[in-house]
Amino acid sequence: MPKKKFYVVWKGRKTGVFTAWNACKRQIDGFEGAEYKSFTSLNEAEIASTKLYKDYKGKNTKTQTLSSSEKAKFGKPILESISVDAACAGNPGKMEYRGVFTHNKKEIFRKGPYQKGTNNIGEFLALVHGIALLKSKNKENIPIYSDSKIAMSWIRQKKCKTNVTFDASNKDLLELIKRAESWLKANTFKNPILKWETKAWGEIPADFGRK
Repeated sequence: MPKKKFYVVWKGRKTGVFTAWNACKRQIDGFEGAEYKSFTSLNEAEIASTKLYKDYKGKNTKTQTLSSSEKAKFGKPILESISVDAACAGNPGKMEYRGVFTHNKKEIFRKGPYQKGTNNIGEFLALVHGIALLKSKNKENIPIYSDSKIAMSWIRQKKCKTNVTFDASNKDLLELIKRAESWLKANTFKNPILKWETKAWGEIPADFGRK
């Protein structure tokens, strides 16, 4: 029986404490810059809701890690694959993204930094870059891992649904997004886009290690 969790949303469609993941998910799914975290007790969640997200960001709020049997439910990642990730200093801020071979973390590509970007934009661009690269090499059977559900949904929609304001300082980023969207609309691909299960496997191999 899985342990009960409680969720705090600091930034989303609605904010506050939620007692079910589905209720929390409705507030954050597709909401760029969403701020949320899970807690193992209602008391902890209620206390956290009166404080700031930055007080909890990057901190472990779980009382225990996954057991071996719980990890086994996720299986193991496919090593013959590539993994992508982005890093951003600020939101928006200076953003870069990269792709690596999953099995050895060898870097395949890296782009940026770009001004006034976000993690979600970077994750989206990294996925398009990886897809296009594999298509050019006739390797459409190779999976691509991402730990961003939002970026994965943008790929399905063929649209970077960011709310970032673009101006002269980040014009190059806007052009890159437009090119990525145009590529998705003009091309098909077969590569499986898979979710990297961080809680079972640890950080994605493409992680920049800046948390």
